[in-house]
Amino acid sequence: MKMIISTLLAFFLLAPVQAADKPADLDALLKQVKRESILEQQQNKLREAAFVTARDDQAKILAEAKAQLAFEEQRTALLNQSFQDYETALVVKEGVLQEKSGSLGELFGTVRQMANDSRAVVENSMTSAYKPNRGQFLASLAERKQQPTIGELRDFWLLLQEEMTESGKISRFLVPVITAAGQVEEQKVTRIGVFTAFSEGKFLRYLPETGNLVELGRQPVERLRSLVADFESTTDASIQPVVIDPTRGAILALLVQAPDLKERIEQGGWIGFIILGLGALGLIIAIERFISLTLIGRGVARQQAQKEASLKNPLGRILSVYSATVAQDVETLALKLDEAILREIPKIERGLITIAILAAISPMLGLLGTVSGMIETFQSITLFGTGDPKLMSGGISQALVTTELGLAVAIPLLLIHGLLSSKSNRLVHILDEESAALVARNAEEQNGINHQ
Repeated sequence: MKMIISTLLAFFLLAPVQAADKPADLDALLKQVKRESILEQQQNKLREAAFVTARDDQAKILAEAKAQLAFEEQRTALLNQSFQDYETALVVKEGVLQEKSGSLGELFGTVRQMANDSRAVVENSMTSAYKPNRGQFLASLAERKQQPTIGELRDFWLLLQEEMTESGKISRFLVPVITAAGQVEEQKVTRIGVFTAFSEGKFLRYLPETGNLVELGRQPVERLRSLVADFESTTDASIQPVVIDPTRGAILALLVQAPDLKERIEQGGWIGFIILGLGALGLIIAIERFISLTLIGRGVARQQAQKEASLKNPLGRILSVYSATVAQDVETLALKLDEAILREIPKIERGLITIAILAAISPMLGLLGTVSGMIETFQSITLFGTGDPKLMSGGISQALVTTELGLAVAIPLLLIHGLLSSKSNRLVHILDEESAALVARNAEEQNGINHQ
């Protein structure tokens, strides 16, 4: 009995208590335990049924998974066998392709090389100004590893044929042009082959980077611009001269980059301006002396044609000395005439020494500019080395330009000095000749008086 009571007490303590009230006696406790035992048995049966159902489902899923695994393994084996068969067939077919293609590989390599070489020609051609995006096809053809198709080869041939045809045509078209001021304007452009393009009398150059035509920042001489302007205005089929650059703009670019006279003079620096100033001074003196000697020569010529002495020319003034001293002896007359001639010579030879000095100083100043330019060049070499020739070009330009300016001033001044010296010497010779004639005439008159 004690064992039963202990068991019931332990079950009571371990089992969940669902009733809020404690049993009043042992009979009530026994009934409650029996009732809860029945409920627990029912719950266990439900759990066992659920476990059995779940076990059956898992077994079914496992069977299906095993069946799927076996199917996939069989399919994998079939695919591996097919892959091996295709690999073998591919090797055989590649061998047949290589055998039948023969020299086509070399041919397609040549096509790719030609496409790469032609790409630069087409992209830099002026034809691309109004036929853009032609270089993209050549780029894809040159960079592609697959062999080109027959259609691509035909397009490549047609593109080259088009470029050759356009190189021999004169075309006029309307495209945007970048002006020298940086503005984009729609202009009518005339293109001579692939060599030269111009619009509104101004030369253009093609920029492959942007695909636009740009006006040259510095245009060639007026003579060349007038030729293209006349060519643009021609509407008939007559033959007209025009400017063509066979190097596709290289010679024209160098031509417009060449410095003009003003820029060349500015390269000479302050020494160059001094040389030009001396040259201008010498030229002014030379003009004044040439006009003066010409007028003196005319006055002397008129005086030789008349008998009365005129004080407006050197010969007349010398003759007036003779008239005033006609009664004197020959030696006195000769001295008086020499004095009159010596008085006239400075007026005739005035400025000639100055011109000679300027002609001598100009090359010396040019030599000074040469030395200064070379010193500047060597200083640039000392500071920056010889890597960049542009750093040395300033000093070399000054050295050469000043030498050129000095010689350009000295040579004409020497020639002018020689011409004016010859002209003045001729006048002095005439005065000496006339004075000698006067002395001889006076001597004859004196001898005639003495004989009488």
